[in-house]
Amino acid sequence: MKRRDILLGAAGAAALPALPARAQEAFPARAVTMVVAFPPGGQADIVARPVAAALERIWRQPVPVVNRGGAGGAIGNAFVARAAPDGHTLLMALSSLAVLPVADELFGRPPAYTVDQLAPIALITADPTVLVVRADSPWRTLEEFIADARARPGAIAYSSAGNYSTLHVAMAMFAAAAGLDLLHVPFSGGGPALTALLGGQVQALSSGPGPALPHVREGRLRALACWGASRIPGFEEVPTFIERGFPDVEFYIWAGVFAPAATPAPVRERIRASLAEAMASEELRRALAAAGSPPDYRDGEAFRRFFEADSARLVAAVRRIGRVE
Repeated sequence: MKRRDILLGAAGAAALPALPARAQEAFPARAVTMVVAFPPGGQADIVARPVAAALERIWRQPVPVVNRGGAGGAIGNAFVARAAPDGHTLLMALSSLAVLPVADELFGRPPAYTVDQLAPIALITADPTVLVVRADSPWRTLEEFIADARARPGAIAYSSAGNYSTLHVAMAMFAAAAGLDLLHVPFSGGGPALTALLGGQVQALSSGPGPALPHVREGRLRALACWGASRIPGFEEVPTFIERGFPDVEFYIWAGVFAPAATPAPVRERIRASLAEAMASEELRRALAAAGSPPDYRDGEAFRRFFEADSARLVAAVRRIGRVE
């Protein structure tokens, strides 16, 4: 072959479009980060850790759980919304995911992220929240709590994971239905909010059942009511708000896995199938149940429908709450 032909062939090869190296990678090609948008110790965190451990066994890749708390979850949610859409950054989100952009709208500020930047993959758990107080408090029943709150407007403080977080919205729904003036004290996540109650900085909390259950069992906290349509396993003696005459006070703190919206469909399907395999494991199901959050697994279209319906209900509740300074 003449030197001229060799040069022309090399030039032609160089002119071909380069294929992205990552497009040819099998997923996962490296560690997959699972972001929790809250500090350790809250509902998203206690669900994320056993799920991540199960995915590590399936993928044979590390799945570190990274806590990116702040702004009621908006900072971590936004981080994943803007992450590279290759499946290697996932979000274990809570039900506040859909309401935080609406809160930004109420204040006339650009949203940290929008819901359409994230793709729902699978629901892991969906639990009613539980109204808990310290065991040494004077309230032994929901009725006693309500009577005292009505007699002393603004005197009873409750903690939350931040303005418009799941824990805030649940308490705001209850306070509005019961005609109570409670003092809201926002923290950076459910873990710090629970610590504040245990330490006596506040007097009440709407908590996911998982974080609260060990403290109820050990006698440090007392559960007065739950936000479910029926009573919760592990809290069988605790009445629902519906039972106590508040038919519209129903709220669920769910945890689900999301990926950046532009993640390719085959990668999203691989993540979904792996989560389904993980959730079929008795080891993972027992771990979640032991943590106080038994599985309520749904994926694909079933999760999308659940997410859209729940989001619409919560967005309406946040619009009723209005601006919270």
